[in-house]
Amino acid sequence: MEVRRWIDGDESAGDMLTRFSIERPFLLLLPPLHRVPLRVGNVLELVGPSSSAKTLILIQAAISCILPKDWNGVHYGGLGRLVVFIDLDCRFDILCFSTMLKRRIGQANGLLGKTNVGRDHLDTQKCDERRKSTLDYDEELYALCMRRFLYVRCYDSFQFLASLKTLHYQLKQVEEAQQSSVYLLMIDSIGAFHWVERASSFSQSSTHRKKYFPGTTSTHKVPCREYMPSVWQSFVTHRILIRASDDDSTVRHQQIGPVYLSEWLLPPLSLLDKFTVKDGFFLLVS
Repeated sequence: MEVRRWIDGDESAGDMLTRFSIERPFLLLLPPLHRVPLRVGNVLELVGPSSSAKTLILIQAAISCILPKDWNGVHYGGLGRLVVFIDLDCRFDILCFSTMLKRRIGQANGLLGKTNVGRDHLDTQKCDERRKSTLDYDEELYALCMRRFLYVRCYDSFQFLASLKTLHYQLKQVEEAQQSSVYLLMIDSIGAFHWVERASSFSQSSTHRKKYFPGTTSTHKVPCREYMPSVWQSFVTHRILIRASDDDSTVRHQQIGPVYLSEWLLPPLSLLDKFTVKDGFFLLVS
């Protein structure tokens, strides 16, 4: 009957596009992820060395998702949807996330002045306590957004698999309670997590043969791996390489903090964006 109703439907192309844009809206992210819009079903992989602001990029994308499009006459440009953040590194800084969310709310309300690029910069590992602002913000909106951010911490592969196995049931309950759907699923440090697990299991199985994982020593140091296995790569639809810039001329000239480069590998784009981080905001630099 459902197929018959779909065949007999008289929905126009315009009505279909309108419905589709509402049910599966584009996720237009802020720099440095602004080049390609994302839809439901896309898998975006951020690759790059440690301390290249990858986690901060995830936080910014999560904030763009949990913020509403409009609230009390103020335009925030968000989606008003739920976000699931699976932390495999177990070093997620919730205070940093809270501070960045408050600053985004304050910026939309005009409580923040124009962010100028100066000498000070936001550390990519943690929020600098000296720069935490006491600005006013909408507490009701802040609480609503925080309820939309679902945080899961996993300490080993068994917990990770158990979380994925029960995720559908848990999300169904949360969606019914909040009357909103999950739009983003984020997995932080999955690459490092995967190779640490492999190195650990290989080292344990090789103890009797007195051999070590290639590229490691007896202390089981993990070799540098940029990409996940081919099984993972087969369903990745978008990939971005994030790395620190080797050219410090921009830093000296504009008196800014560390500059990072973002390059779209999938789909390949002939663009290389330079950006820095200032008080939780990502700023493109020339």
